[in-house]
Amino acid sequence: MNETYRGSRRPEPRESVPAPKKKKKSGLLGRIIRRFFLLVFTVIILAVAALCLVLNLVFNGPSPAARKILTMSLTEASATKWVPGLFMDEETVAEIRKNVDAELPDEVTDTSQVVIQTGSMASTDEWANYPDGIYVEDIQGKTYNAHIMVIRDPSQVYMATSTSGSFSRNVPGKRITEVIETEGAIAAVNAGAFFDNGTAGPEVGSTPEGLVIAGGQVRWNSGKAPEEGFVGFNEDNIMVVAKTMTAEKAMELKIRDGCCFGPVLIMNGEVSMEAYNSASGYNPRTALGQRADGAVIFLCIDGRQAGSLGGTYADIIDIMLEYGAVNACNMDGGSSSVMLYRDTYGRYGEAGEVRMMNTYSVIQAEPRKMPNFWMVRPASEG
Repeated sequence: MNETYRGSRRPEPRESVPAPKKKKKSGLLGRIIRRFFLLVFTVIILAVAALCLVLNLVFNGPSPAARKILTMSLTEASATKWVPGLFMDEETVAEIRKNVDAELPDEVTDTSQVVIQTGSMASTDEWANYPDGIYVEDIQGKTYNAHIMVIRDPSQVYMATSTSGSFSRNVPGKRITEVIETEGAIAAVNAGAFFDNGTAGPEVGSTPEGLVIAGGQVRWNSGKAPEEGFVGFNEDNIMVVAKTMTAEKAMELKIRDGCCFGPVLIMNGEVSMEAYNSASGYNPRTALGQRADGAVIFLCIDGRQAGSLGGTYADIIDIMLEYGAVNACNMDGGSSSVMLYRDTYGRYGEAGEVRMMNTYSVIQAEPRKMPNFWMVRPASEG
């Protein structure tokens, strides 16, 4: 018999109440992050667009001088040489880069114009405070800071290499800060051209370009340097510069150490007007020179910095002439430019410490890897 409910109706089943939804804790944070990156991306796009507008204004604007300076400054650097081609045709870029047609006074240095001063013949006043035969001076130009190192004895200057064996793309180059320690040298600057495909690959800086001679031996003779020029020291420690140089000619001239880059800046006391009037840009620079008394001049110009835009070939020549160079040649520059000095007597800090005398690009954590370097051995090893 079925039970009946009295006095009330059967209670209806309660509907289940859904649990309140929990807000995702990451929701707000996620929106903030997305908006932040959207803002950053927008700023970058606007900055790139503004830069492109400025570059287009310079490259295609009313000022030929500004176009020339910017074009040369960018094309001389491996990382930015493609930029002018985005705004101008190849013919226009090539026309801007064309040098003034002018000839050097001779095909090669007249070595009789340098008479090396040794012993009592050398100026005692100039070197009285520099027992290691080296001093460094800084000068400021309108667009640059420059560092000049003068080495009294040219026999101490030599070509150091990143490997004692054969150069190869499979053997990475070395940093100048490492090689100066390995060599036990007291000073160094970067030297000639090297393989650089514009990437960060390990093969960059592994092999030279052009002719390289070290210790009287031809160490490399392949590839063409970006500019026409050769600088080397013969067995009499006289610096020889030439627009072109073959291995056979170098051996005939008894070159003990040398490499290619360029252009030649001064030959036999005469300025290379081709270099002086060329449309070179404002960039970091390295150059070698020699005075009539045999003293060698290392020069590095800072560039691509807020306080030092860089120097031109004309700037290098003016500095070399001021310091008495009768022969001089431009070396690799840009991010390769570096000058080191072992502070033997503690003039700049702790004695014996290798110091960076120039200031290279702020985006570089350390000097680039390279295959060859100009170095100065201690006098006792000369």
